[in-house]
Amino acid sequence: MRVLTLGALVAIAGAAAAQQAYPTKPIRFIVPFPPGGSTDPIARMVGQKLVDKWGQQVIVDNRAGGNTIIGTEALAKSAPDGYTMSLITSTHIINPHTLPSLPFDAFKDFAPVATLIGAPYVLAVHPSLPVNNLREFIAFAKSRPGQLNYATSSAGGLQHLAGELFDIMAGVKMQAVPYKGGGPGITDLISGQVQLAFNNAINFIPHFKSGRLKAMAISGETRSAALPQVPTFGEAGLPGFSATNWFGIVMPAGTPKEIVDKVSAEIARILVMPDIKEKISRQGVDVFISTPEQFGAFMKAESAKYAKVIKAANIKLDK
Repeated sequence: MRVLTLGALVAIAGAAAAQQAYPTKPIRFIVPFPPGGSTDPIARMVGQKLVDKWGQQVIVDNRAGGNTIIGTEALAKSAPDGYTMSLITSTHIINPHTLPSLPFDAFKDFAPVATLIGAPYVLAVHPSLPVNNLREFIAFAKSRPGQLNYATSSAGGLQHLAGELFDIMAGVKMQAVPYKGGGPGITDLISGQVQLAFNNAINFIPHFKSGRLKAMAISGETRSAALPQVPTFGEAGLPGFSATNWFGIVMPAGTPKEIVDKVSAEIARILVMPDIKEKISRQGVDVFISTPEQFGAFMKAESAKYAKVIKAANIKLDK
């Protein structure tokens, strides 16, 4: 039996006390995207609730660039003391499969903390297409291989992979058209320059209401409260199809588990607050709660799923 020295016992007791008192100073919350996007308000809402609970500043640090690599690398190089965390999205688990090299390991260098939201993708089509439901759309696409174009916010991003996954599962062949962001792609979809797109519900809702776009189906196991009239892909005839953007929080690998668990539990508490749920619902997305262990398993499953899609579609990007 190993006997601990008095010094070791004092050190352990001191570490336990420090973790129990955490946080005792401001926390830096890295967001690897520019201000004003969909990630920023979520990070700031959660950050403010942490301030309210703990009485310590949560400083949102926008580190945009490099397809989230700049901000994520900054986190990987941070001390694993619980005072730096970062918001990540599905891009985090896609990058390792599409970029030749990364300055970090997307799994080994980070400690999963908690998920925040899930944003199910909706398949929207231009109203000129003679289709009114998903089965009709699939039949229409099968009769025109390579002739239908879908807008994506970038090559190799989740919108692109959603289209490639749809091709595989529906047995169709469509053409991805990359844009510099989701907004320009939707503009061209409305004008008829492209025929369809996969995107978050919030970006399509005004255009569904005006009749400028038609909704075919939404990802997820249940219908969205923001679009209750739109069936899931399973209901509409393509069971198993799932393409959802998600936001989560990670810390540097080696962060004490007690701190990771404390932050995770607090985030879960925040996400069920009525005002937070209402604000998130208004954005057409869903609250997504998980433990650190569940988040880690989810990321690995998402990585494996899209790795198969990327390989099948032979998608390769330059850094």
